[in-house]
Amino acid sequence: MNKILTGLIISAIAVPAMAQNSVTLYGVIDEGFDYTNNVGGSKVYELQSGYAQGSRWGLKGSEDLGGGIKAVFQLENGFNVNNGRLGQGGLMFGRQAYVGIASDQFGTVTLGRQYDSLVDYLAQTTANGNWAGYLFSHPYDNDNTDNTFRVNNTIKYASPSLAGFQFGGTYSFSNDTNFANNRQYSVGMQYQTGGLLLAAAYLQANNPSATAGGAINNGGDENFLGKRLQVVGAGVNYTFGSATLGFAYTNTYVTQPVSSGYVGAITPPGGATLSSLRFNNFEVNAKYQFTPALYVGAMYTYTRTNFDATSGKAHPNYQSAGLMADYNLSKRTDVYVQGAYQHVGGDKTGTVLDVAYVPGADNVSSTENQFVARVALRHKF
Repeated sequence: MNKILTGLIISAIAVPAMAQNSVTLYGVIDEGFDYTNNVGGSKVYELQSGYAQGSRWGLKGSEDLGGGIKAVFQLENGFNVNNGRLGQGGLMFGRQAYVGIASDQFGTVTLGRQYDSLVDYLAQTTANGNWAGYLFSHPYDNDNTDNTFRVNNTIKYASPSLAGFQFGGTYSFSNDTNFANNRQYSVGMQYQTGGLLLAAAYLQANNPSATAGGAINNGGDENFLGKRLQVVGAGVNYTFGSATLGFAYTNTYVTQPVSSGYVGAITPPGGATLSSLRFNNFEVNAKYQFTPALYVGAMYTYTRTNFDATSGKAHPNYQSAGLMADYNLSKRTDVYVQGAYQHVGGDKTGTVLDVAYVPGADNVSSTENQFVARVALRHKF
């Protein structure tokens, strides 16, 4: 009896001590079949990895340092299921890699390769940044709500929840003798109460993707290559019963843009120079949970663009729409179907921006219209 009592006491002491320190292995495998109706004038059928969620595996953990303070870390690797290659331009932990200190009272400070405040706060109010993924992104993911880039060399602060209000920010060093050459900074906030979520964020990057060692790496992370990238936006989600309705607005301004990571060089005709691009994105989205296992979601985005070149100004516009259904086979495995459509209208620019491109499509369309359909299997562990 004494031995049994002693064993129970030791177990009671040991279990809480072990619970203070943890390491978790996790991941997502998302693989599916895509059909695109027009890629350079031809249809394309292909297997593609990581659309509703990027395929990944990672390690995250914490160590209790006492006094409500703990050390935290996360290492997350992106990969392509089709061929096993690394994602994010071949980086080992291209999705996330950071270490930091977390306090229940004062918040969390982390150092490394991380998400910016647009992703942390605002993206959750969009369809692509919440439940739909890649195909439902705004044109060229111009506002980074679908994580086209992460930010290197980054110090991030995230506050604790204060009566439903949270805020935070990032600063990413250029790691260059020119202090501002390829640096980034962002701030964001959110307020959540009951079924209401409000969020807003701002980001600025100087000479994004201009250097390999800066805040935005031109090997695996490129939204726009230009002199300056500024994004500001706000969004709201409201959940009532089984339905969630959302609205998001973002404004992206790029000065002296040279190219897009999605469609390549943006070169005005006649030797003109492109001074700036501005995208105004207006998105409405909705999701309905028919049963615990099944939901259906839809999205519509109108994007008005200001194209300012030395030869003159133009105002092309983009209409994007998406529909998705997702069914859980178990707690960790689901199947989903998606369809996304884009139409380009308004003024012509004489550049690749005049033809449709659904983010995630194999390449640009030969016309102002493009449609992509996907059916996929996703497993989480």
